[in-house]
Amino acid sequence: MMTQVIILNGGSSSGKSGIVRCLQAVLPDPWLALGTDTLVEAMPASMQASDGGIEFGPDGEVVVGPEFRRLEAAWIAGVAAMARTGARIVVDEVFLGGAYSQRRWQEALGGLRVLWVGVRCDAPVAAGREVARGDRTIGMAAAQAEVVHQGVAYDVEVDTTRTEALDCARVIAAQVR
Repeated sequence: MMTQVIILNGGSSSGKSGIVRCLQAVLPDPWLALGTDTLVEAMPASMQASDGGIEFGPDGEVVVGPEFRRLEAAWIAGVAAMARTGARIVVDEVFLGGAYSQRRWQEALGGLRVLWVGVRCDAPVAAGREVARGDRTIGMAAAQAEVVHQGVAYDVEVDTTRTEALDCARVIAAQVR
């Protein structure tokens, strides 16, 4: 069975989005790029201002409520459905719940061939990227750098601290069957 889904998990500003774009360029077949940012952007603004939605604290903390989790579960099921009907998908994710977050994806993607990728980046480097981007809550990168990997099992890991996105994408692409 060929790889149908690639899940990249890493903290904010770890370099996942750049790797995804490079994967789309180096993989021979077309792959759709979806991610947690896609989900958040698709939600109404009111979801970012309610206890049930998603909140970004001033220190970089991210708090998600039950309404966000409900919509997220539907979105994950939708990604799985697209893969089951033939779309090849690269997912840019942030496992705020570590192993629990991975289990949610594993349940939805049951029966599909998935490549699990850990994207690591030293917290100070990710924090510097966060400041340079200017579109993130300061502190999010440092807060997420390690916690998103706790208890998560990967097929391959890359570290963007000193490795360019294209080189990371090539390492990942070599694992795609």
